[in-house]
Amino acid sequence: MSKGRVCLAYSGGLDTSIILKWLVLQGYTVVCYLADVGQADAADAAAIKKKALLLGAERMVIADLQRIFVEQLVFRAVQCNAIYEDRYLLGTSLARPVIARGQVQVAEQFNCQFLSHGSTGKGNDQVRFELAFKALNPSLQVIAPWRLSEFYDRFHGRQDLLKFAAENNIPVSSSPKAPWSMDENLVHCSYEAGILEDPGRTPPKDLWTMTLDPLDTADAPTEFSIHFEKGVPVKVVLGDHEATDSIELFKLLNKIGHDNGVGRIDIVETRLVGIKSRGCYDTPGLTIARLAHIDLEGLVMDSQVRDLRDQFVSRAWSRQLYNGMYFSPEREFVENSVIFSQRNVTGQVRMMAYKGNAYVLGRSSDASNLYDEQDASMDSLEGFSPSDSTGFIEINALRLKKFGLQKQKDGLPLTQT
Repeated sequence: MSKGRVCLAYSGGLDTSIILKWLVLQGYTVVCYLADVGQADAADAAAIKKKALLLGAERMVIADLQRIFVEQLVFRAVQCNAIYEDRYLLGTSLARPVIARGQVQVAEQFNCQFLSHGSTGKGNDQVRFELAFKALNPSLQVIAPWRLSEFYDRFHGRQDLLKFAAENNIPVSSSPKAPWSMDENLVHCSYEAGILEDPGRTPPKDLWTMTLDPLDTADAPTEFSIHFEKGVPVKVVLGDHEATDSIELFKLLNKIGHDNGVGRIDIVETRLVGIKSRGCYDTPGLTIARLAHIDLEGLVMDSQVRDLRDQFVSRAWSRQLYNGMYFSPEREFVENSVIFSQRNVTGQVRMMAYKGNAYVLGRSSDASNLYDEQDASMDSLEGFSPSDSTGFIEINALRLKKFGLQKQKDGLPLTQT
């Protein structure tokens, strides 16, 4: 008799194949689920399904979530200028809410009582997935094998996994495993662990999969333009080609970034569980879109709104995504502020990508009157009296004069070096 029905997040790789077989041997009925968020492995859906059924899964469900991923999460990140610890563009974090929601939907569809995943006990993903599960359907229980002593005491490392695979006729790739782990989606590919755990070691040249080495890119720059409506990319123009579909235009930005080596970072970040971790990421399309969006905001966004957004909204939304709090009231609250701030962020940005960098060549918009060439011109006094600046300076200097006088009285004059 079955112990219950489990919906397992299954990739077809070694770890989740071991977990699938282990769950079957424990007496569970397993429904396997794969979210296609643009990772290359998902293209081999037939082989993944065949392997899952071979190992004892009742069924294999593969959900194409690329459009939801781009339109609901990635474009919101662009509107927000989302970034974590000043470097990381949240490529993995953005995909997790979409994957988790899809897994709960499949679990509900096939009457599962349990959800299971292959995230480790030291990483961020276990927290992201399980916080999402509890918000989406608190009645579903979680089986996290890498936190169960009967599992991690048995499988200490890759050799134990391979031994179990051989004993249970689990197909294993004959290709040698890279000495690091990878996680890919439409936005980025992340690389960590293995030889990368030495933070002083330079990543090997063959590590990067989504960008060319900037030293190997073409000697001629690539010029293109990105069009935005209310902060969302709606069109990318490259030569005679125009992309307006959300997935198509994002893939085009990825290609531009890939071909010109744009979007590589190598960082040490602070995981949610408090551990410092070295990670390498290539994020070509989002790096370009974010730069263009920030530039357009400089033209059309009110300075005080932008200041408040940057101080609170962007930072809060980014941390909420990183920390697995997408399905939370605070994320909904902050996201409404993001959307409100983008009402006038409509226009186009002309860009150039070249040798590892993206550059803005120009920008234009009819959505805001904040920038006026005549106001900004040094050759025109129309609508502006230079003498008004005298009073402006005097008013702003009132407290500074008192501050300076107090410092003199205290024997610490500001003129003292």
